[in-house]
Amino acid sequence: MGYRNLLPVCLLLSCLALPAWAQEGVSSEPPSSPVQVELPGDFVFLEALIPGLVVDLRYQGADNFLGQPVDGYQGARPMLTRAAAEALARVQQDLAPFGLGLKVFDAYRPQRAVDHFVRWARDLQDVRMQARYYPRVDKSRLFVEGYIADRSGHSRGSTVDLTLVELSPEGVPGRELDMGSGFDFFGPESWPTSGVPNAGQRAHRALLQALMLRHGFKPYDQEWWHFTLAREPYPDRYFDFLPRP
Repeated sequence: MGYRNLLPVCLLLSCLALPAWAQEGVSSEPPSSPVQVELPGDFVFLEALIPGLVVDLRYQGADNFLGQPVDGYQGARPMLTRAAAEALARVQQDLAPFGLGLKVFDAYRPQRAVDHFVRWARDLQDVRMQARYYPRVDKSRLFVEGYIADRSGHSRGSTVDLTLVELSPEGVPGRELDMGSGFDFFGPESWPTSGVPNAGQRAHRALLQALMLRHGFKPYDQEWWHFTLAREPYPDRYFDFLPRP
């Protein structure tokens, strides 16, 4: 059964009664709190918990909006709190019978990586990746328009950036489903509610969002790929440990 047959499932899920947190919308980031540096015992590596997960950590290399590896990602593996990882595993299980799976671009993000984003954003001369990632946004406005901030929900350990991929009958990952914009594209085209993508692209976004909502995640209104566990274990803490094998 192909992924196009998932559309009725997507529509059904979107009609289900949502929990209160999903009806309330996405809340803003909490006030800054001290960076925590100890390794919590309830963080887990995603690959160990989610069979068949495809990993493409964009900040580990130069294929990202900075055009360079980001601090804190050298040798890293994707990690989340156990609660978020187990919820994500259930999303993967729902997709598997339809020949689909998840690809993760980013998960836990140490504070030092966020600090690197901030330094890069303040360097207005470095626009090498503008044509690909923010062609209609002046770099001087990245903070004002909310694309870069001093804190990130990723550093709390329960936020993940991801998309859907096709799987072969043998479970080998294939191409990404077309979502109408690339990961980390800065612009209205990336908003989940954007009318710019065509019907098929919007259906793919709706499928991803419906499944993530079903398993306890809430979306972010500027990025179709970004989801946070609604009842995250550390809503007010920002970590800076380095995940290693």
